[in-house]
Amino acid sequence: MYFLNFLEATATPNTKNSMLSTILLMVVLFAGMYFFMIRPQKKQQKKEQEMREKTQVGDEITTIGGIMGRVVTVKEDSLIIETGADRNKMKITRWAIQTNNTANEKLMAEREAARAAAEKEREDKKNKKDKKDN
Repeated sequence: MYFLNFLEATATPNTKNSMLSTILLMVVLFAGMYFFMIRPQKKQQKKEQEMREKTQVGDEITTIGGIMGRVVTVKEDSLIIETGADRNKMKITRWAIQTNNTANEKLMAEREAARAAAEKEREDKKNKKDKKDN
């Protein structure tokens, strides 16, 4: 009881403000950690899970162990892949897929096509402008 009375007597408005600012600083730090560390991590995990769910027969994949192969059979929680020239078959779980190389190649091809289309559009605009000037 004496200790509580002592704390109340020594707690001036100045120390209450410093406690409030300390709490506010902690809240800001946790919010910063959330937005700079936790949220991007969750987005990345969601994107990886979506890639694993969209894996289909015929896709070229790389496992977390570095094994590259083509998907032969897709089941609910596992895949069967063919590896090597002699077509060895391996059964792996979906969570072991690191990258889907076929999907990456399609994405790169789409980006390249979009880049080429944008370049062609710029050239067409330039040619129209040159024809106007002449």
